[in-house]
Amino acid sequence: MSAYPNGWRASIRIARRDAWRFKGRSSLVLAMIALPIMGVSAVDITLRSSHLSTNENLTRQLGAADARLADGGGGPIYQGLDDNQYVSVDDKAPWTGKPTDIAAALPAGAKWLKDDSGSAKVNTEHGLLDVDVRELKAADPMAQGIMTLKHGRFPAGDDEVAATTYFLEQSGLHVGSRLTVRNMDRQYTIIGEYELPSELKQAQLNARPGAFLAPLSEALARAGRSAPEASASYLVQVRGGFSWKMVEAANTKGVFVTSRQVKLHPPANSEVPLYVKNPTQATSYTSSNTQLLGAAATVGGLAMLEICLLAGPAFAVGARRSRRQLGLVGANGGDRRHIRAIVLSGGLVIGAVAAVTGTALGLALALALRPWLEEFAGQRFGGFEARPLELAGIALLAVVTGLLAAVVPAVVASRESVLASLTGRRGVRRSSRVLPVLGLVAVALGVGIGVFGSAVTDNRYAVAGGSAIAELGVVALTPALVGLFGRVGKWLPLSPRLALRDAVRNRGRTAPAVAAVLAAVAGSVAVATYQSSSDQEARDGYTASMPYGAVSVTVGVDGIRELGRVRSAVEKDFPVTARADLARIVVGKKTCDVWESNPGCGIANPVTPKANKCPLDGSGQFTEAETRKWRKDWRCAGGAGSGPSSIRTDSGVLVGGDGVLRGLGIKDPAAEAALARGEVISFDKRKVQGGRITLELIPDNSVVPPAGKELTGPKKSFPVYSAAAGTKSYGIDAVIPPAAAKAAGLRTVAYGSIFSTQRLPSSTERQKLDGALADLGVQASTYVEGGYVSGNSSLLLALSIFAGLVTIGAAAIATGLAQADAEPDLKTLAAVGAAPRVRRTLSGFQCGVVAAMGVLLGSAAGVVPAIGLRKSEQYLRMKYYRQALADGVTPELPHVPIVLPWGTLAALLFVVPLGAALLAALVTRSRTAMARRAVG
Repeated sequence: MSAYPNGWRASIRIARRDAWRFKGRSSLVLAMIALPIMGVSAVDITLRSSHLSTNENLTRQLGAADARLADGGGGPIYQGLDDNQYVSVDDKAPWTGKPTDIAAALPAGAKWLKDDSGSAKVNTEHGLLDVDVRELKAADPMAQGIMTLKHGRFPAGDDEVAATTYFLEQSGLHVGSRLTVRNMDRQYTIIGEYELPSELKQAQLNARPGAFLAPLSEALARAGRSAPEASASYLVQVRGGFSWKMVEAANTKGVFVTSRQVKLHPPANSEVPLYVKNPTQATSYTSSNTQLLGAAATVGGLAMLEICLLAGPAFAVGARRSRRQLGLVGANGGDRRHIRAIVLSGGLVIGAVAAVTGTALGLALALALRPWLEEFAGQRFGGFEARPLELAGIALLAVVTGLLAAVVPAVVASRESVLASLTGRRGVRRSSRVLPVLGLVAVALGVGIGVFGSAVTDNRYAVAGGSAIAELGVVALTPALVGLFGRVGKWLPLSPRLALRDAVRNRGRTAPAVAAVLAAVAGSVAVATYQSSSDQEARDGYTASMPYGAVSVTVGVDGIRELGRVRSAVEKDFPVTARADLARIVVGKKTCDVWESNPGCGIANPVTPKANKCPLDGSGQFTEAETRKWRKDWRCAGGAGSGPSSIRTDSGVLVGGDGVLRGLGIKDPAAEAALARGEVISFDKRKVQGGRITLELIPDNSVVPPAGKELTGPKKSFPVYSAAAGTKSYGIDAVIPPAAAKAAGLRTVAYGSIFSTQRLPSSTERQKLDGALADLGVQASTYVEGGYVSGNSSLLLALSIFAGLVTIGAAAIATGLAQADAEPDLKTLAAVGAAPRVRRTLSGFQCGVVAAMGVLLGSAAGVVPAIGLRKSEQYLRMKYYRQALADGVTPELPHVPIVLPWGTLAALLFVVPLGAALLAALVTRSRTAMARRAVG
């Protein structure tokens, strides 16, 4: 009865003593299994910690309150269950612009706390800085959780403010500094430093209610200036919570409510009037979360597969290094069952230790990288959430994987003769002919499943499963591929040729090591490809308002006289290389600011001929085929000048010379020559007909035309030069030379400039300029084009970091195991008189060859799941696109690019193999003592 347990007990004891005796080899095997466990555990903890629960999100929005009441825009509203999802009950009701009386919607007996937000210009150590101002009793228990105090305290008096860490960093001020506000005589003392957990990079000041915004508005009113827009909301506590019925009652008064109770326990869609009236509003598009979860699931699955691949070669090497001991067991009467038990026990012992070690290191790694990831993401994570069941499952998988990975080495060791084990003879092994065929079938099957999951459905599990099967197929093909790599050896020098031939001759050792590096690299490449593609999508969706680094400065009517001094201030404080002055057409009885619609203020509109109008701009519904057709039509593609512009214009028309073209980054000698001839430069050929462009002069833009009619006025026609197709003009439709405007009898006024710069102005330089402009007393609109800023999430960054660590670590450990297995060959080199340099060089190239083959195959295998995820995302976008068409909307076609991370691939293909080779050469001893043949 007890023979079987006693046999296993003895096997485990032998395995434990063997592991302790050969600490170096055991450490490598342990590290091989613990490394992916560390990475997966760290990703799991980071993912769980970064994903805020609904309650944590509500705490950051509401603090300890039950609800937040905000202005819904005037008039009764229908409110949905998503943030800021509401529509007016009466779509035809005119908007009054008057603020809603939020206090009237407060329930009887409720406790409330007012939360006002606005903005101000404050003086800093460098100049002037725009800052958000929030009047909230942050020390009140109801507001706890909205702001995190880091130093000092929150304001208790009307002359005190607290500031965010980001504001203090940008302004050069500190706790204890005196703060002065532009246009205000009073000063404030900074008595505390805090941060907004979800907006770490926001410059904000906190003051007591009524202590900042109201005095600022009064001061600006006395100076004849309008105060910046401010918003008000109320934090409310109600006995029993803020129910959905209470939300609907507040909606009837034009108040939008964010309720904790409704968020945690939402009503059915049938109880939400907005969804009953418009069912499509109930479908929320959550592509970002789906993308992140899909990427995490796919990379997590590949990481789990990697554990299996890394453990196999580890135990295979360990078993071969213990051949003599296993032979002694057989020589002393042990049968195959005992030898299998000893090898399996080694897998169990080291797997268990690796599971514990990897989980502990994962916890430490996630904790160490958390502050850096939070700063990168610009928000704090939730609590440090390590879910015991998930971590135990990962650890258990490592133990089971370690045990299963030892099965094949155990069977091989048990079948080896006692004589071969004691003498160390390796024998001759032939490569399997069945394995490559199975590998090809698995690759084809996995790719087929992935294509089906991405092109026919949006099932990311199919993509992950297909990718895993395809990667297993590549692993099965690895021995055959290693043989193919050997054919390039004839073109290599001596040491790399010997290393490559040794790798091919010992495929049983090389193939598992290559597979280990392959799996690690595949995960890194999958993450990097998905991340690069997502980043390119966001980059393509970004529309610049100016060339990179360019600065536009425009002034209102009151600042025209000071325009020269404004230009001088910009040239003094910014690294300016060129300047182009701007003017605009003035229509009407008086000179008005841009887009001013007071009586007497006119506008000059470029006329679009009827034949050039896009059919999609009219009324009517279109099928998907019709929409695709018209989207390709030049009339619906948008003009070159379409898009946002930082230059304030009435209708996209500027008056200026060829310097304006250079300021917009347009290098077109023909266009400059046309301006010199007095021709208008048009960037939108829809406005051109018969070689001319027409401006319609509306004398009074404040007049409301009758229903179905448009304002009309005199027309001026100009000869036109159409810019080349694809010319980016950043929202400018046409540039009129000053001479042509004067000849047409148009009145113009200078109002700004475009500045080209050597580099992007820094925050300090911007504050200096704002201070200088404020000293001039000029209200100037300044814009600096900083280009696209990557918005990759902390989760994708964490996956990239952890996958990269696993890649480098797996390459080093796998090649180290290969070197340990090749120790007899190195000793043979020393025995025949090889120089120490040859031993080091050969060892380095052996590791480099293994790493290079693994990286090359892993790079190809890692691209597959990333492409599958992007294709499934495209399928999902197309589904929403067709749904929008069915609802009568004509949206843009989805754009889901696939971009290969060439920088990451280059680093993996060159840095990892080179680093592994150099490291192996450095740690290899030049000389070694001769050893008995039996030790091999």
